[in-house]
This record gives sequence, C-alpha cells and structure tokens, in this order.
Amino acid sequence: MEIKYTLKDIANVAEAILASCSTKVILLQGNMGVGKTTLVKSIARQLGVTNAISSPTFSIVNEHVTNDGLLYHFDLYRINDIEEVYDFGIEDYLYANHWVIVEWPEIITPLLPDSYATIYITEVSETQRLLKLITKE
Repeated sequence: MEIKYTLKDIANVAEAILASCSTKVILLQGNMGVGKTTLVKSIARQLGVTNAISSPTFSIVNEHVTNDGLLYHFDLYRINDIEEVYDFGIEDYLYANHWVIVEWPEIITPLLPDSYATIYITEVSETQRLLKLITKE
C-alpha cells in the first residue's frame, strides 16, 4: 500500500492502515520529525484509545487501552544495545497478541515475530508525506 497524505487526511490514513494490516505488530521507519508519533496518535484513536498519547521517548513504552485490548507504543530511539530491550522484556510485548507499534525498530529486528508490518514515511514537502506499508508474513 502506498498513500500520499497531508495532516488533514491522517484519520483516513490510519483507517486504511488498520484495514490493510494482517498483523498487530507495526514498525515505523522515517526521519526525525516526519510524523511517526502523529500517525501513532491517529491509529490509536481509530483503535478506541481515549487517553492522551505522547511519544514514549524517555519512558520507552506507553501502554494504552483500546476497544478490544491494549496498544503498546515503543520509541527505541535512545536504545543503544539489544541487551537493553531484553532487560525490559520486549519479547513479551511482541508476542502478546496486542497491538505493538515501534518507532526506531532497527535494534529489535532479530526478535521480530514471523508476521509484522513496516511503515515507511518520507517527507514529500513541508505539508505532504508519502507512506508505504509492507507486510511480512
């Protein structure tokens, strides 16, 4: 799936992502400031999350209640070594059958389940983004 969008279209983009995903593990790739957390907020709203959603840059993971379970939102930007993710038990999250969205996921590649989706976001212009969704099954 490939979508060009602006911020005003973000709810429709989130809806399309959820309709296209056959997995609950989603990896987000994109440069700093491209809108990864903004997209997570919109996906979370589509899943029924009602509490405030912020980047878990310092907490590493934020947990949110959805309409049918949980959403774990990870930001691994500050993680320097795979041992750090083992310390907080990331495997338990990845295999818990809840929604898991990971920003800056490169370090956990060896731990990923067989099925996951990767979303690549690139800046087309100051107001427009290009999203590519690729599912690995």
